[in-house]
Amino acid sequence: MNSPSPSRGRFITVEGVDGAGKSTQLAWLAGWLTARGVRLIQTREPGGTPLGEKLRDWLLAEPMHLETEALLMFAARREHLAAVIEPALARGDWVLCDRFTDASFAYQGGGRGLSPAKVAVLEDWVQGSGAERLEPDLTLLFDVPPDVSAARMAQGRELDRFEREAGDFHARVRDAYLARAASAPDRIRVIDAQGTPAQIQAALAQALPGWLGLP
Repeated sequence: MNSPSPSRGRFITVEGVDGAGKSTQLAWLAGWLTARGVRLIQTREPGGTPLGEKLRDWLLAEPMHLETEALLMFAARREHLAAVIEPALARGDWVLCDRFTDASFAYQGGGRGLSPAKVAVLEDWVQGSGAERLEPDLTLLFDVPPDVSAARMAQGRELDRFEREAGDFHARVRDAYLARAASAPDRIRVIDAQGTPAQIQAALAQALPGWLGLP
């Protein structure tokens, strides 16, 4: 995990395959942080700004070329960083974000088959490179096997175009996420999300203080 300066806020992201239950855990995590006195901004990707939310509507509904999809994801991300994330961190606020660039490596890279090198070029362009790169201080990756993911997504709500993809797509997304986690074990913590929400929250409540330096 990065070591932000004392005046800078912390940047926490939550990732996972569709059906991993991260939305439920995001709400719990926001409450857990707030209860410990953290001044928190909660946001999401794609989205987080008026422009980003318009791009989100297109990205989740409209068929498009995979490179167009990646470019729009990073366009929304650049706006999100400039308008929300960077100012919040500079103020000393913490940012809790539903998905970030790890999702682009997983979905556009792993799922769609876009070259990881192309995703990395966009990452450098939008977030900076080397010591100047803005990346999460901690990423929680909620992980479930493809059969669990599929069963949860089949429980009745309307699915977006990513969620409607075939099982092999979601398997590739998961594999890409786990490969990303293996390459950055200090930042990305893999959470077994097969249990009940209460079981997962109990495990997080034990681990988070050590990961974040909070009581």
